[in-house]
Amino acid sequence: MLRGRIVKIGETPAEKYKAKPDGAWALQGDRGLTYADELPKGSTLMSGTWWAKDYAGAPQVSMADDVAQALNIRLGDKITVNVLGKDIEATVTSTRKVNWRSLGINFVLVFNRTALEAAPHTELVTAEMKGGDEGQVLNAIAQQFPSVTAVRVKEALQTVGDLLSKMLAAVRAANVLALLTGVLVLAGALAAGLSARSYEAVVLKTYGATRGQLLACFIAEYAVLGLVAALFGILAGDVASWFMARFALEMSFQFSVENAAATALIAMVVTIATGMVVTVRALSVKPSFYLRND
Repeated sequence: MLRGRIVKIGETPAEKYKAKPDGAWALQGDRGLTYADELPKGSTLMSGTWWAKDYAGAPQVSMADDVAQALNIRLGDKITVNVLGKDIEATVTSTRKVNWRSLGINFVLVFNRTALEAAPHTELVTAEMKGGDEGQVLNAIAQQFPSVTAVRVKEALQTVGDLLSKMLAAVRAANVLALLTGVLVLAGALAAGLSARSYEAVVLKTYGATRGQLLACFIAEYAVLGLVAALFGILAGDVASWFMARFALEMSFQFSVENAAATALIAMVVTIATGMVVTVRALSVKPSFYLRND
């Protein structure tokens, strides 16, 4: 591994190049670089061809497919990377799908061997242990290879995982609290109109409406109310999510039709259930009370 910085894409300097928000990070600061004769493990060739093992021509480079798309780089385009003060111009000859979640060694940019082999670089290795004494292994490495720097990432990953779990639990708790608050507000609003609904039910019963017909009317009304509330919530939530993704997180935004449909369905079910619990008394009100008072 060695470090380098993308300084030009084609003839455009990196600082002036217009990249999508989810790929702009690749143009900011140094990147880890490597060279390889074969396609690295954990990568899948998406487009182009890999160079031959004995290739010794002009520099070629393979890019991570998601980064290439974000930077709008296609096969045949040229990028210039500055390595230790020397600019190396390479042609993009392939793109790779990289599984970054594997925690294996992989790079956004992989060059052919002769492009970087002469530059000073370090060897980078990852090791995974299942059981055993990790501390003893690290001590043995330090004694036999004093110049090797060993870094344990297990504790760091556990700390990050615990932090993310706590954040997720906090978000879920806030969502549950918001849902309960919304249900209580809805129940209060429906309870405030219980007298009017009771009067309407009595009048309709007087004109021959059955209990089933009244129940169907109430369900339809609450379903429409829940659907309207869900549509407003989806619209407001998507606008807020797009704003956060675009300007705060600098990520691409994708609308999920499945989640939106599930949200609307849940909102309708909750609204119908809450409405029926509150207004079921209107179906059993005796007409005599309202008729005598009218």
